[in-house]
Amino acid sequence: MPDVSGAGRNETVEERADRQWQELIQEIRVAQTGVQILFGFLLTVAFTPVFHGLAQTDKTIYIVTVVLGSLATGALIGPVAFHRIVSGRRIKPEAVAWAARLTFTGLVLLLATCTAALFLVLRVATHNALAPWLVGGVLAWYLLCWFALPLWARIRYTAEY
Repeated sequence: MPDVSGAGRNETVEERADRQWQELIQEIRVAQTGVQILFGFLLTVAFTPVFHGLAQTDKTIYIVTVVLGSLATGALIGPVAFHRIVSGRRIKPEAVAWAARLTFTGLVLLLATCTAALFLVLRVATHNALAPWLVGGVLAWYLLCWFALPLWARIRYTAEY
């Protein structure tokens, strides 16, 4: 039986869940690739000769960054494990909702990882008080691209619903 919810599509709850799952998986593929490359790179830093000469503050920033990267990786891979465990249980709409929450959490953690990694690199590379300001500018850019513009579009173009 078709579900008429004002979404502009004539699809059942199951069809909508299937479509949303496919869309979500495509989004996750992009984010997973980025977080896995960043996390992999971060894991190698501790084994370089330069790392041992870093100030304790920089080592602490590094540890926080690695933990954030690990958490982001877990959250962005989580939907795959979630789907695999609940597959065939006829709860796809619920699985999509939980996977979307994990994905959003992963994006927030990826934002924190990117910001912390940039802060560490700029601190080490420049030894300059300008580093936090540059990172703040990049963080503002991330927030604009990842959250503010999509939220603006959501409000602007879905106000009639």
